[in-house]
Amino acid sequence: MEDLEIRAAVADDIPAIVGMLADDALGARRESPDDLAPYLAALKRLSADPNQHLVVAVRKNRAVGTLQLTIVPGLSRRGSTRSIIEGVRIHADERGSGLGARLIKWAIAESRRQGCQWVQLTSDNTRTDAHRFYERLGFSASHVGFKLAL
Repeated sequence: MEDLEIRAAVADDIPAIVGMLADDALGARRESPDDLAPYLAALKRLSADPNQHLVVAVRKNRAVGTLQLTIVPGLSRRGSTRSIIEGVRIHADERGSGLGARLIKWAIAESRRQGCQWVQLTSDNTRTDAHRFYERLGFSASHVGFKLAL
């Protein structure tokens, strides 16, 4: 894994990121790799916000993993700051290689560096392999999440 770089995503990474987001049954229903305009607009918004970190893991000039880390200052828990990990995806060719663990460990280290006291994430109920993965990394399924489409 010495040849791996984790860096901020740029516009040229968007096709690969969207490809990874769409590369499973859930993502295939909700992503649109044929129209990158909304993703490029989102990258512009994310890049302008210092609390947003969309990153790619790059090996041999190829994006092979991605995640978004959001830093959230808060009032609860004595004014603690937390981070939220979202959109974790590993290219199909790299799954099982340890890259996912390395990317999550990067996010945890970056959260500490940013002064966070908590790291949290959600995972779709159907992603049972992902749930085991996160538990192996020390996360606990401590809450029930809810979403409301607007």
